[in-house]
Amino acid sequence: MSMRTQHLAIYGKGGIGKSTTTSNIAAALAEAGYRVVQIGCDPKSDSTNTLRGGAWLETVLDRTRDGANVRLENISAIGYRGVVCVEAGGPVPGVGCAGRGINAAIALLHELHLFDEFKPDVVLYDVLGDVVCGGFAVPIREGLTERVYVVSSADFMAVYAANNLFRAINKYAPSGGARLGGVIANSILPGFSRPLIDDFAARTGTRIVDHVPRSTAVAQAELCGKTVIEAAPASPQAEVYRALARSIVEDRSSVIPKPMAPAELRQWARDWGDLLLRDGAEQTAVAAA
Repeated sequence: MSMRTQHLAIYGKGGIGKSTTTSNIAAALAEAGYRVVQIGCDPKSDSTNTLRGGAWLETVLDRTRDGANVRLENISAIGYRGVVCVEAGGPVPGVGCAGRGINAAIALLHELHLFDEFKPDVVLYDVLGDVVCGGFAVPIREGLTERVYVVSSADFMAVYAANNLFRAINKYAPSGGARLGGVIANSILPGFSRPLIDDFAARTGTRIVDHVPRSTAVAQAELCGKTVIEAAPASPQAEVYRALARSIVEDRSSVIPKPMAPAELRQWARDWGDLLLRDGAEQTAVAAA
């Protein structure tokens, strides 16, 4: 293990499995002996739920909003295999900027000396990636993280969000911002999903870190309030997450991606749609013959 802490951000469209993926990575790393901190940077404040059995955890913004004296134990919890869990939180609904929680959380954690005292090997920032506004772009823009990973399925809106994230990385990386470690292809089904997401990565000058298949083990583990690593450690899905975790911490290569322009991305999607519809029609014709 490296003596230098790796600060890694994992972005993705809401609902794409970003938090599930991040928590399973954290669990796999902790299982392998790494000291891990996971910071949820999503207003839903549910990033670390499966690492701590779904128990309630006060968010950084909720605690600081009350004006109380904040101690580290007020805003953190020790989860599976010692993972330190923190939720940045969000503003009162309808008021303020959701991205503000990231700034507040990171500043407070430094003030409370979390990183100095715990000395983590890996810090994972789980960040909402639908809209890369100023607050949510902090881990990219200000060099707080050394690498960014983007979780995406083969669905167009997930790819669209990933491409927007590439645009943010492309803008800030040359001036000291984080670079892209790669794409985590999630919820991959047999058929066109894998070649489509592989093509997207190739077109944008990046790489697929790993392909994570869709699995009922994920839903079953989450119903128990656990990661797959904890709930089904001998399952094939757990092995996928272990391999993904190893790739992320051991392969530190990174690039500045080359996002597609909006019109180019839509044409790329149409080309794939035409191809899949044509293939589907041909298969139907063969079956009917």
